[in-house]
Amino acid sequence: MILSKTCDHAIRATLYVALHQERNYVPIREISEHLGLSFHFLTKILQVLTQQKIMNSFKGPNGGVSLARPAQTISIKEIVVAIDGKGLFAGCMLGLDTCSDEHPCPLHQQWTVVRDQLEAVFAQTTLAYLADRIRNEGLRLANLDASSLVS
Repeated sequence: MILSKTCDHAIRATLYVALHQERNYVPIREISEHLGLSFHFLTKILQVLTQQKIMNSFKGPNGGVSLARPAQTISIKEIVVAIDGKGLFAGCMLGLDTCSDEHPCPLHQQWTVVRDQLEAVFAQTTLAYLADRIRNEGLRLANLDASSLVS
């Protein structure tokens, strides 16, 4: 997996909220249960997304989260950068700190092409687009063994 577990959870959670955008907020406990994610881990992830102005947070017993902007204006790249930083789109596949055209690693030439393509896909793919695909094609956000799958 290229993305961290935290980033994977962040994308799935924001997609869940995008699917329920008609509501003022979505309780974090609901997201956690429907996606089969740890409530406490998810809370920390959503705090980061709130700090990065991707989500809004509502506190209290009836609190929850909502998207800070319309889903069509939030790209997957924005979520990845908020959680994992820009390394995926700029770093060396082998983790070398001085990998460049002048001082390449053995994978530099191939990875640069793939990395640029991946960045373009993530930049062009919005939460709204993916939420529409989930609705229209019956795609899932949860593991098959999760107690309640998103439909």
